[in-house]
Amino acid sequence: MSKVFGLAAGIDFPAILVAGLRARMAGQAPEAMAGVTLYLNTQRMRRRVTEIFAASGAAYLPRLRLVTDLGQDMLMAGVPAAVSGLRRRLELTQLVAGLLAKEPDLAPRAALYDLADSLATLMDEMQGEGVTPDRVAAVDVSEHSAHWARTKAFLRIVTPFFQDGAPDAQARQRMVVERLVARWAANPPQEPVIVAGSTGSRGTTALLMQAVASLPQGALVLPGFDFDMPPDVWDRMGDAMTAEDHPQFRYKRLMDALDIGPADVRVWHDAAVPDAGRNKLVSLSLRPAPVTDQWLTEGEGLPDLLAATSGLTLIEAQTPRAEALAIALMLREAAENGVRAALVSPDRMLTRQVTAALDRWGIMPDDSAGRPLALSPPGRFLRHVAGLMGRKLTSDALLALLKHPLTMSGGGRGLHLKLTRELELEVRRKGPAFPTGAHLRNWAKGRKDEGAADWGEAIAAALEDLAGAGVADLADHIALHRHVAERLGGVELWEKEAGQKALELVEELQAEADAGGVLEVPDYRDLFEAILARGEVRESVTPHPDIMIWGTLEARVAGAELVILGGLNDGIWPKLPEPDPWLNRKMRKDAGLLLPERQIGLSAHDYQQAIAAPRVVLTRATRNAEAETVPSRWLNRLMNLMEGLPAKNGKRALGAMRERGRVWTRRAVVLEAPVAPVAPAHRPSPRPPVGVRPRRLAVTKIATLIRDPYAIYARYILRLFPLDPLRPEADAALRGQVLHKILEEFAKGRLAEETREAAKARLMAVAEAVLLEYTPWPAARALWLARLMRAADFFLSFDAQRGGVPVTLEEKGRVALAGVDFTLEGTPDRIDRLPDGSLHIIDYKTGTPPTEAQQKAFDKQLLLAAAMVARDGFKGLEGSEVSLISYVGLGSNPKAEETPITEAVTDEVWEGLCKLVAHYMTEGAGYTARRAVMKERFAGDYDHLSRYGEWETTDDPVAEEVGR
Repeated sequence: MSKVFGLAAGIDFPAILVAGLRARMAGQAPEAMAGVTLYLNTQRMRRRVTEIFAASGAAYLPRLRLVTDLGQDMLMAGVPAAVSGLRRRLELTQLVAGLLAKEPDLAPRAALYDLADSLATLMDEMQGEGVTPDRVAAVDVSEHSAHWARTKAFLRIVTPFFQDGAPDAQARQRMVVERLVARWAANPPQEPVIVAGSTGSRGTTALLMQAVASLPQGALVLPGFDFDMPPDVWDRMGDAMTAEDHPQFRYKRLMDALDIGPADVRVWHDAAVPDAGRNKLVSLSLRPAPVTDQWLTEGEGLPDLLAATSGLTLIEAQTPRAEALAIALMLREAAENGVRAALVSPDRMLTRQVTAALDRWGIMPDDSAGRPLALSPPGRFLRHVAGLMGRKLTSDALLALLKHPLTMSGGGRGLHLKLTRELELEVRRKGPAFPTGAHLRNWAKGRKDEGAADWGEAIAAALEDLAGAGVADLADHIALHRHVAERLGGVELWEKEAGQKALELVEELQAEADAGGVLEVPDYRDLFEAILARGEVRESVTPHPDIMIWGTLEARVAGAELVILGGLNDGIWPKLPEPDPWLNRKMRKDAGLLLPERQIGLSAHDYQQAIAAPRVVLTRATRNAEAETVPSRWLNRLMNLMEGLPAKNGKRALGAMRERGRVWTRRAVVLEAPVAPVAPAHRPSPRPPVGVRPRRLAVTKIATLIRDPYAIYARYILRLFPLDPLRPEADAALRGQVLHKILEEFAKGRLAEETREAAKARLMAVAEAVLLEYTPWPAARALWLARLMRAADFFLSFDAQRGGVPVTLEEKGRVALAGVDFTLEGTPDRIDRLPDGSLHIIDYKTGTPPTEAQQKAFDKQLLLAAAMVARDGFKGLEGSEVSLISYVGLGSNPKAEETPITEAVTDEVWEGLCKLVAHYMTEGAGYTARRAVMKERFAGDYDHLSRYGEWETTDDPVAEEVGR
């Protein structure tokens, strides 16, 4: 009689497993239960089984073991200890690096760690399935010679690990199972031995299950066995190439190995499934692709689908956020009603969003996966520190590190926070773009706070240590990393669960560092972040007892009345197979390895079990941040099958599922809606008291006063000054400043008898020196120097065209307006004295100079400067006349805009300025936002303050009395 049992999907597997075991042990002595050995697949399953046994009172427990812990038995003392997975990956990294150094065409160096990791995964699989490198090498590759040549090169790396040395974890697990099987063959145990909850998807586990099935009292209890699938479908699932992604394929392979059929799999316990009709519907929808034609014939045998899907709800949210909110609302209702509910999803972004949404009601779900270590405070801190190793320090990276809650943690952190805030303002206002230790020390010494100098010294010394990192052994890298992290992190770095987990990882890396070899700093950063990304941490919180978040594997544990299957989009659930750089599908099949579709099949089995719960909600987002999404293949099949069965009320049932889902998406919309509608802001035109309005402006700000008066109000009345970004860039403003400095220095050094070639050489030499001093970005320096080289001939021709001699360079002038308490200031780039004694005012532009029409209406900078000269606004130029103004554009297409100047022109522009200033010196004049911008896309420094976007430039401005 077969010793293989099954439990259908939807049954509470741990509870019914225990019930069936108790039924079989009924009538025996109480201590007989202690003789039972029960092998379970996960720690969570073992905890649940223990809880179920304990709930019935004091009694003997069976020996509860995990299939992954077989090597703990004292009888396995002769089996060598497994080498750590980290050490093996470090060794493989070195070997792959050596191979890539010899054969760089095989792969880019950026793929070093991905290749080493995938190679380690391939080794694990080969060892778990009992496949040797010789067997892989024997595969017929006549049609894949190019691919195979690369694979053979890498296989040479892993071959020695199969021959000698400490075994990997998978190799040791197989050795343990083989020894256990041999021991059982010689002396089979007479007590019951049961493997429950495993599908036998890995070769080693399948070997154990076969051995248990052959024992006198051995038994297998399979979770989620599909008793509804006809025998002919089982018979047609023999080819892995077409059936590997089916949820029952692993059982088919196991039954073939045991030489039994589906009819030989007996029911472990007669417990009823929550909905037998739904199980039949899902089973039919999941048929392998070659036999989905059976939908047409077997679909007529399904029960009425309105009843079969009454416990199903389908949510098709518009966005992932809407999906998360709908799920959170359902979980909140379950918590209020005392319903045990679980969200099952492989999408960790979705589960984190749901957790955040539940926090508004103070509900903390029991998340089986915990939190990624890389996203915990210690993980982020260690990543910040690693990111600074061997790199030029930027202001944003510095402030990100200083603002981290673990930096300088512990008592007395107030000084650190105060100095950090002041330092941020300093670097945003004055720079530098790339702070150094010397800069930090000098800045800190200038503070009046007690302890500031010591603070600056500590930070500077640590950052200098990081910046000095170079090529070194892995041990040296991790030692430096840890030393600086502990110096900056304070006493709380290694505290609590996340800190302890991070310390454990760092210490493991230090212990295995001798296998890491010599690394460049970027390689170390990539390695550390890859290792950190694998870590998970469960923090000490008191979760809600009835609200859980599970991975797909936990769906086998069941025990929830409401199960929400979230993220049902293709690419998420199921996750698409990872590209295999080593073997294609056919080569894997010929070598006896698992196909990439194995993971899809396992996920399908998890889905089939989870969807059979008493109440199930299927959720997906129809769009993500990039594009429309595709429903999960399983959901797609289910919907298509139901759509094609109108006689069974399939369409009506699907519509009812969707309508039940719309209830929750509508609630999510209401949850996000504001309590009261918020009216959009109007176009502002503030009217402050005349007494606070600006009494002086530069000629460059007159264009701003004309185009965007609100910017003048914000800057000169509210005294709001825009800060530079955290990471300064080589932008147009800096380029303009640098260009003006270059041309100023060039003009100061002009020689009387200088040739064109000598002038050009001197211009480029000045440019190189100025760029080196003021532009710390090498790429920007090279680009700007090249642009200036292209414009140099044009500039020199313009410079020599009229024979002018510079009389002022960047010197400020000022003129008070008659009858108004207002002074106009200006600093022209350059004023030349022409041979006829008149003046020529010049302004340099890095872009296109303003046209004559633009100058007349808005850009009056040089026209006003000429009017100031006429009114003796510049010392040393009294009594002079301006005959010409020129805007010289030195951009990609150099050109000059020249405007002759007469007394009538300067009088006209001055009269216009007086009217403009007089207008804004009256109570009724408002500073209208974006009054006459040149382009709609013009970005102003104060658009966010005026709430531009809530209003348009076609809206009428609304005057507001302010400051009274």
